[in-house]
Amino acid sequence: MKADVHVAGLGVISPIGATMEDTMMSFQNSNSGIGKLSLFDSVYRESLPVGEVKLSNEKLAASLSANDTFTRTALLGIYAARQAVESAGIDLQRWRTGLISASTVGGMDKTESFFIDFLKDNSSGHLRGVSNHECGSTTEIIADDLGVRDFISTISTACSSSVNAIAFGARLIRSNIMDVVIAGGTDALSRFTLNGFN
Repeated sequence: MKADVHVAGLGVISPIGATMEDTMMSFQNSNSGIGKLSLFDSVYRESLPVGEVKLSNEKLAASLSANDTFTRTALLGIYAARQAVESAGIDLQRWRTGLISASTVGGMDKTESFFIDFLKDNSSGHLRGVSNHECGSTTEIIADDLGVRDFISTISTACSSSVNAIAFGARLIRSNIMDVVIAGGTDALSRFTLNGFN
């Protein structure tokens, strides 16, 4: 018998809001989060508008009491996932809980910063800056933050990543493999993305 799936909680951080309430208000007021790039340098800074969460990594980490060496993708993911868990009001430790996290760029922001220094001088740059580059590291950081241990998986299918994570999470519940699944996606804006979609 297949179990029913219900959405119990939501979390978001985006260019138009740092909570579900802020985001819905922005939608209702037709507010745009598109503007000039501000958090890193790019040859496209003046020519390509972007949707950018304006909080710096330092401010994000401080607001979460999280490690400021985490990638931006991980910090944004923790921010939204904590909101979802809090709004659901579910004790994750009571249930078989999974995390399906979607990401395409993973820790690309830290990798790009590393290579700026490394290309100038191959003895400079800190390798810890690329240690969490791959997408699965982001998932593990978010899972550790939430205390999720039963099932952890990463989806990376470009623009369809988040919807695939949600669909996979629903399948895990319907198949009675998990009781609760936190599912969604996070990507930090990066030069890689901006240049690729230029």
